[in-house]
Amino acid sequence: MSFIGEDLFHFQASLIEAGSSFEDFVKENYVSKWTSKSLAAAEAVRTTLVTAVTSFLVKEGLLNMERVSLSPVTDPLAHDVEHVPTIHYKGMPYVTTHSMIYSKFLACFNPYIKGIFVDSHNIRLEIESPQRKQRGKYLIDFSQIDVEMRRNRGIDLDRYKNDQEGVKKVLREDMEKSLDFFERMVIFAMEEIASKNDEDLKTLGVAIDVPKQPFPRFRYDEAIKKYGKADLDAKLGDNTPAQFFWITGIPRENYDLIYPYLLSNDTKYPLGEVTSDMVYNYDICAKSMIRDTGKFTSAVEILSGAIREWLYEPILERLIDNGVIKVKPIFENGNITNIEELDGYGPFLAAVAMKDSDGKPYFPDTMGGGIGVERTLYALLRGPEIEKIDDLTYFGKNPDSYPIFLF
Repeated sequence: MSFIGEDLFHFQASLIEAGSSFEDFVKENYVSKWTSKSLAAAEAVRTTLVTAVTSFLVKEGLLNMERVSLSPVTDPLAHDVEHVPTIHYKGMPYVTTHSMIYSKFLACFNPYIKGIFVDSHNIRLEIESPQRKQRGKYLIDFSQIDVEMRRNRGIDLDRYKNDQEGVKKVLREDMEKSLDFFERMVIFAMEEIASKNDEDLKTLGVAIDVPKQPFPRFRYDEAIKKYGKADLDAKLGDNTPAQFFWITGIPRENYDLIYPYLLSNDTKYPLGEVTSDMVYNYDICAKSMIRDTGKFTSAVEILSGAIREWLYEPILERLIDNGVIKVKPIFENGNITNIEELDGYGPFLAAVAMKDSDGKPYFPDTMGGGIGVERTLYALLRGPEIEKIDDLTYFGKNPDSYPIFLF
């Protein structure tokens, strides 16, 4: 704690040198927000959003599970963060979770459940904007409602490799089921907000246009050919009148399904040649509507999900090819002889490789996604009162806002 006190001493000294005071900083950046009507309105919308999404998931038959904040492994992510905070406990280092992605998969081992959901707490030490620009949308700790559902298709490695057309047909069916599920979830939540929070929306100067199915869809590879990779969400949002839309087929994390990947001749499909129709994942993007003008702000991603890799062999190859681990585990008499070379992935891969007495894997075939609570609020409430994501949180730690966080 003495280090914290020392850092605060130097921070206070810099304020004094600039002609301000510690009290001025606290009042301007915290107390004025805590006492504002706009924060109360944003929190009221948050309450409806979280309650509505949770209610929808319960009605769909999903079960709530506990949060996992510490684990030997976490989501490696496909974008840069500074590092993963590590906590030592009982002689073992644990990382704080970027997301509960691996925990969700393992929870779906249970054959008696349809799926799970959890309002999870995630820590991602996002890199500060290199241009010292306020990007508005990042928090280093945030809430995400995570969802994972069993698909129960039971496609084994032999069929995976030798029945591409049949497997693709199944995957396309499940992709449509997943998109339909999350569209209905968003529609239900927006209907609740529109009916219960109209005064709050008026306070914030924004409106909700309750979407209808299906949401517009953009394929990632076609979109970047037309608009380029930079600010793709915003550019696509500028070219659709809808408040919500999909981007599908985005090459990224090792657990989002690429099919086909392992081929029947024991080779792999070259990663550099993967197209969006081979990547079974999806993002929902959203934008806010300014109440007085009906004009939209730029769009941002609020939900990411996918059909997941489900077989041990492609899971392992994707982990290696994405640089998450360097070597394959070597199993011998129920043990992993090179477990020290796998970082924290030994337990996870042991569970993925495990089979029941009939020779069938325990590891489930699933699909799912996560919707960021604060990110969704930022997307929908940005306008005259809400400029950046920390404006709608009590203690939001936006890497682009302050040099130091006090609360």
